[in-house]
Amino acid sequence: MSHHTNPPEDREEEKGYVPASPVKRTLAWIALCYVLIFLALTTYYFYTGTMLGNLAPLLTVPGLIGLGALALVSWRSTGNPGKLPAILLALTCWVLAAATLPVGLAGLMSNFGG
Repeated sequence: MSHHTNPPEDREEEKGYVPASPVKRTLAWIALCYVLIFLALTTYYFYTGTMLGNLAPLLTVPGLIGLGALALVSWRSTGNPGKLPAILLALTCWVLAAATLPVGLAGLMSNFGG
C-alpha cells in the first residue's frame, strides 16, 4: 500500500470561514446606519419632490456615536488605543453627539415649518 500525498506546491490550502473582526463589524453597523438614512432621504425626495435641508448636524450624530463605540471596541479587541484614551475618546464623541442632536433635530424640523 502506497500512501500518495501531494507535494506542498500542489496542495490547495483550505480556508474556512473567518469572521470579520469586531472593529470591521462596528464599521459595518455605522455604514448601515448611513445607508438607511440616505435611503430614507432618497425615498422622501422621490415621494415629495423636495429635498430636506439643514441636515448636516444631524448626519454627524451616527458617526460620532459610532466613533465612540469604535474606540471602545478597538481597545477591547486589540488593546489599542489604551484604556484611558479609548474611554476619553468615546465619552468626548458621545457628549458631542448629545450636544449636536438638538441642533440637528431643529434643522430637520425647519423643513416642515409653515
